[in-house]
Amino acid sequence: MEQNNSKSYGTALYTIITVFFFWGFSAASNGIFIPFCKAHFNLTQFESQLIDYTFYGGYFIGSLGLYYASQISKVDIMNKLGYKNGIITGLVVSALGALLMIPAINSGSFGFILGAFFVIALGFSLQQTAANPFVIALGPTETGANRLNLAGGVNNFGTLLGPVAISIILFGSASKALPPDQVKITSVNNAYMILAALFIAVAIFFWVSNLPKVTSDEKVESSKKTNLPLFVIFIAFCLVFAAKPLSAATSVPEYYFVYASLVIILATLFASLKAAGKAGSEGWGAMHYPQLIYGMIAIFTYVGVEVTIQSNMGSLLKTPEFGGYTTGQIAPYISLYWGSLMIGRWTGAIGAFNFSKTTKTILTVVVPFIAFGVVLIVNKLSGQDVSNLYIYGVCVSVLIVGFFIGQQKPVRTLTIFGILGVITIIIGLLTTGRVGLFALISGGLCCSIMWPSIFALAIAGLGKYTSQGSAFLIMMILGGSIIPPIQGVLADTSQHAVDGMSGIHLSYIVPVLGFAYLAFFAWKAGVELKKQGIDIDHMEASASH
Repeated sequence: MEQNNSKSYGTALYTIITVFFFWGFSAASNGIFIPFCKAHFNLTQFESQLIDYTFYGGYFIGSLGLYYASQISKVDIMNKLGYKNGIITGLVVSALGALLMIPAINSGSFGFILGAFFVIALGFSLQQTAANPFVIALGPTETGANRLNLAGGVNNFGTLLGPVAISIILFGSASKALPPDQVKITSVNNAYMILAALFIAVAIFFWVSNLPKVTSDEKVESSKKTNLPLFVIFIAFCLVFAAKPLSAATSVPEYYFVYASLVIILATLFASLKAAGKAGSEGWGAMHYPQLIYGMIAIFTYVGVEVTIQSNMGSLLKTPEFGGYTTGQIAPYISLYWGSLMIGRWTGAIGAFNFSKTTKTILTVVVPFIAFGVVLIVNKLSGQDVSNLYIYGVCVSVLIVGFFIGQQKPVRTLTIFGILGVITIIIGLLTTGRVGLFALISGGLCCSIMWPSIFALAIAGLGKYTSQGSAFLIMMILGGSIIPPIQGVLADTSQHAVDGMSGIHLSYIVPVLGFAYLAFFAWKAGVELKKQGIDIDHMEASASH
């Protein structure tokens, strides 16, 4: 990769990482927008989760399209376009999506709104593909991880502010909040007009800026046998959106098609694992390595779990056993969930800096509580009463203990937080009230450091296929599109499955299974890498999502 280090590109770096803020702000805002749309359009829980389906589906379709285009042309499309132009194009596409949201909202059509979400996410997909390597190129390679961690911190700040800002735009400040039945959906128009203006302003800045030329000399590896599995996964993705019309045409309940989508995706990946592992198999590229396919399933699961916990939380908070909150009152809890990811990632970023062991130990204890304090301050400034959130500091303390045991080692860290995730969500299933709620929210603490650990384990030993393997892993953000609707369907179809437990409460069995797989993946990846002679104990995870 070529880069120009003769100049200081500090301003360019700070401008680039603003797109990380937009990704986080928009994704976390869905936690408020989903329950609002559910009530406004009188949707089922499954239908409300189609917001996440289209949003994260845009990431998948964008990544898949770039991959197929590069395979067909045998040219790295993003590399030919250039990372600068890739970001500009992505910003313009997202701006168009944000502007499209205004007539969509005014039309009162939920399908139109979903389409606008999809366009915004397509732009984000282009931005993400280009921005990560661009951030690394804006300075010495050895400090690239630090710049990515800075960008990740900005992303987390966006996830913290998103729910609070959207709640204020829709309902007003906490002290003067409107009742949900008096809120008009057109209230959100201003937010998307501002967002579109910001996207365009940043795109113009990139266009007029003298940024370094960043290119890659890597050749596109032809891996013809991966095309069919990826196409089957695409068809399975479409099955969720087609569930309702297919149900009407066949009289088969629509949730069968939703479940079938998940089964097809997982079956395709496991079948690819078996086929690529056969002696003499060629043409599988990165998928020839079992840790990569297990890792693809892990990224799919991780993103799905991270998203589904908060996407369904709005409906959970409305149930009597979890407080009976209105849509306008749930923002602090959605913000605390995303803030939990910020707490963990800020703590994980300590390992990327060259501090002494003593300093790292002190910071590992102090930084999580500083980040927790930021979460409290942001919610306090919005007019919320945060005194009932103080007890969450106990959960933060458990995170700190997990960090000390994990010691920044991927296998150990992922195992510990996978098991902690299983435990915390089970506690949330077996209890109600504040104990159950904070147990479920602490799933965010468990998710916070999983991306770098999964990524490090999945691409270890891939050699010349590392770039291709990374692209496959990014595609598996698809999990954020599939797993929330799965939980939504389970919530809709299990209202009386367990005495005294609502369907939405019972549906949290989904993240339990997800965390269990992630703990399994940590063990399995370690075993597979040892077979390849890789000493995983000396690997360190430094990236973030």
